[in-house]
Amino acid sequence: MIVAFSISPMTSSDDGSVTEAVAAAVRVVRESGLPNETNAMFTNIEGEWDEVMAVVKKAVDVVAESSPRVGLVLKADIRPGYDGQLQAKVERIDTALEQ
Repeated sequence: MIVAFSISPMTSSDDGSVTEAVAAAVRVVRESGLPNETNAMFTNIEGEWDEVMAVVKKAVDVVAESSPRVGLVLKADIRPGYDGQLQAKVERIDTALEQ
């Protein structure tokens, strides 16, 4: 499965920035060992249901350490038996664009 998610602390630092809290969540994902990528809006992670959801929960918990309220947006592509789709989906689109 591929999960795209965004975690937002509902409180920020004195300067209005949420960068440190979001960086802590991304650090959890990158240290998980699962295939992942981060863009301007979401972090994508690929793996089995239990391992992906455990990483999302841990990332939320890390953000909750600095914010008493946390927002989570999550979208999942649940397709058993398929691996490597984080890159393969993009490659299929790139191939279609070349035609």
